[in-house]
Amino acid sequence: MLLSFVFAALSASSVLATPLLNVTAPRACGTVISQEKIVEAEAHFQANKVSPNSTFGALAATVPIYFHVISSGSAVSQGNIPDSQIASQITVMNRAYASAGITWTLAGTTRTTNANWFNTAGPGASAQTSMKSSLRQGGANALNVYTVGFNSGAGAGLLGYSTFPSDYSRNPTDDGVVMLFSSVPGGSTTNYNLGQTLTHEAGHWVGLYHTFQGGCSSSGDMVDDTPPEASPASGCPTGRDTCSGGGVDPIHNFMDYSYDSCMTEFTPGQVTRMRSQLATYRGINI
Repeated sequence: MLLSFVFAALSASSVLATPLLNVTAPRACGTVISQEKIVEAEAHFQANKVSPNSTFGALAATVPIYFHVISSGSAVSQGNIPDSQIASQITVMNRAYASAGITWTLAGTTRTTNANWFNTAGPGASAQTSMKSSLRQGGANALNVYTVGFNSGAGAGLLGYSTFPSDYSRNPTDDGVVMLFSSVPGGSTTNYNLGQTLTHEAGHWVGLYHTFQGGCSSSGDMVDDTPPEASPASGCPTGRDTCSGGGVDPIHNFMDYSYDSCMTEFTPGQVTRMRSQLATYRGINI
């Protein structure tokens, strides 16, 4: 739903998503942003928007990913995920973003044993600031992914969080995604271990908002082909329709909160927005 940015409850900082405490609990999201910043972010995008180079699907762009594996010890259960799971995660990402003409490629992997970073990294926390300052690589066009445990502090219980493209110029070092290590393909987080955590968080990194942003009200996700949705979905509730008019809820969209197994698509409108956001803020022209 493409509606006035003035009233859109969008986030221009970071987006968080919590994992399950049990198999029936939904994902959750929390953002801290003033209405003034919301208006500023969308106004800046409208005033500075760069159109992508090509028509839909004509070209492709390769985006480098730097994986930073943070662990508290040498075991997989302590965060030391193997290269095979990282490779599988890249495969999942490439399948999800194929329609957008985005190819993700592994540019490098670092491995750091640091129990403080692993346990306490979270939005605004000193641990995540230190972690990113020490490890981040590349420029605005490079996605840095940090896998941690989210066991305590500001990040306790999180599934992942991400910055947005428009954040980069203000704080380049903070740019990237922090995610739960056990949500990669083959991980141990029930219902969220097929790799769609990174698909979702990378969606924010390329400029997308949640499909349920603004609920059924006059605000939305800045995309006109995602039906309005009153609240995030949980599980895979086929036929769910929380807003009158506009169609059933987009529960299969990567930017909703469904189980990994239920997430299958981005809409053409989302692809158009992410391509323009990438061209405007990350110098990636597709």
